[in-house]
Formats: sequence, structure tokens, C-alpha cells
Amino acid sequence: MPLTDADLFARLDALGIRTRTVRHPRVFTVAEAKAHRVELPGAHTKNLFLKDRKGVLWLIVTDEDRPLDLKRLGRQIGSAPLSFGRPDLLEDVLGVAPGSVTPFAVVNDSGGRVRLVLDAALLRADALHVHPLDNSATTAIAPNDLMRFLGECGHEPLIVDLDA
Repeated sequence: MPLTDADLFARLDALGIRTRTVRHPRVFTVAEAKAHRVELPGAHTKNLFLKDRKGVLWLIVTDEDRPLDLKRLGRQIGSAPLSFGRPDLLEDVLGVAPGSVTPFAVVNDSGGRVRLVLDAALLRADALHVHPLDNSATTAIAPNDLMRFLGECGHEPLIVDLDA
């Protein structure tokens, strides 16, 4: 059974990771998130759940304003041609619904099916803003704390310079 946001916060607390969470109306797109945003300094993310032609699953985490070309992205990460993963596959593997995709969701991928990719530029931010498994909130976390959490979940991310 997938973790809830309360389970996630308990796990973060157990690791000594400090976060700040702001509740807001449910958002399903970057544009909707921007419309409901309170002033939160740092990098705001978009998260893409993708599947390549060979069946490999990918979770791409980048800045919300970064345009992505899936063909170019595939070459950068060394994947077969990419397309968006189906909502039912997303829910089955990461335990979240469309609109709630987040790097925190790898906590639900106990089978290690998803390859996580982080945009290197995100690691230079003071804080990252992501959904806490629920698209009615945004959680701020320090990049090094996110990296530690991901490692604790067995998902060491591939760090890619998407500007290259």
C-alpha cells in the first residue's frame, strides 16, 4: 500500500530532515501551481513519468520552466525513445495519481523499477519545492536532504546537466 503524505513526513522526521509544507487547492499542471503559489523562494519542479520503448520507466525532475524535448532528453539520459507513462502504471509503480508526481514517490517503488533523473541545476538551489505525494500541498526541502532521502529509499538519482 502506498505511503500517505503523513507517512512521508514521519519518515522525513525520522531521518532528521526538515521540510516546510504549504497547503493549497489541488493543482494538476505547472500553470495551476503558479496561480496558487505563495511566495516560496527556491526552485519549483516539474516531474515527468516516462516509459521508453524498451519498457524502462523514468522519473525526470527538472525546473518547472525548463522546456524539454523528449528526443533530446532520451539522448542525454541514454534511453530508448521516450513517451509518457500511463496513469495506471504511474499509480501502480509510484503510488501517486497524475498531478501528484514527485521525487518523493520513489519511496513507493520498492521494486526499483523507476530510474530517477535529476536536473543538475536543481542541486544549486537553496530549496526545492515538490508535492508531498499529494497535489494539494507543496513541500520545501534542501537539495542535499532530498538526495539523502532518495538514497535512503534505494534510488540514487542520475544527475544530468540538461543545459549541456
